[in-house]
Amino acid sequence: MAGVSERGGSRLRYWWNGPENGPVVALTHGATMDHRMFDPQVPVLTEAGYRTLAWDLRGHGESKPLGETPLTIADLAGDLLALLDEAGVSRPVCLIGQSLGGYVAQEAVLSRPERVGALVVIGSTCTTMPVARWEAWALKSSPWWFAAWPFGDLRRRMAARTAETPRARAYAYEAIGRLSRREFLEVWRAVAGAVRPRPGYTIEQPLLLTHGEHDTTGNIATTAPKWAARDPNCRYEVIPRAAHNANQDNPAEFNRILLEFLREHHPVAGRR
Repeated sequence: MAGVSERGGSRLRYWWNGPENGPVVALTHGATMDHRMFDPQVPVLTEAGYRTLAWDLRGHGESKPLGETPLTIADLAGDLLALLDEAGVSRPVCLIGQSLGGYVAQEAVLSRPERVGALVVIGSTCTTMPVARWEAWALKSSPWWFAAWPFGDLRRRMAARTAETPRARAYAYEAIGRLSRREFLEVWRAVAGAVRPRPGYTIEQPLLLTHGEHDTTGNIATTAPKWAARDPNCRYEVIPRAAHNANQDNPAEFNRILLEFLREHHPVAGRR
């Protein structure tokens, strides 16, 4: 079922699939991508008995325009929770987020922990762990660097670095092209402001933390082991033969690990 929700001056497009009584899995894509990046997961999840929500973040895909005010991660997390509320979802859900979607999922857990029963992160850093000063500076200054970069070249380079397989790269290139330069920079400003260290904080929900074997985006691969060690209920998996969009590059391996995790921590009644 497809639908539209008005939020903050944007018309959010979303898609529900699977049995209405199934445990809910909400899928949030990365920056410059859209809901289609989870096409390799949605049929597998619904076949396993899950009800899935996929949606386009503000300014991405079919969710236009970007909105009325400067974008924040809190806005996006609020959008996600509002979509769940509109659908009458009251039970804790499993949130799956890739890259920026991982930031959105973490914000939802931080702000409304009772709404989240499990969390899956693909190719994202932890927003609540401390970072080195130079890393914080690099992230904060990145919108200015991107503003000076010819957008066509930036689009080609991002698509090439995002994925490893030709099919996933072609998708990434097309998806990036659905954003205007202004939309891209506004989204990236939100990304740059996502990290807010919280000493002593841990995610208590079961967490599946993943990234591609060849993901060279930022410090994702180097900081993931520290994140996995911090949170008490974390399972950490590196997806082989995959880059940043690991769920697209190697869907068979990612889906196998995902279903194992869900069967243990977010099971379908009678199928555990």
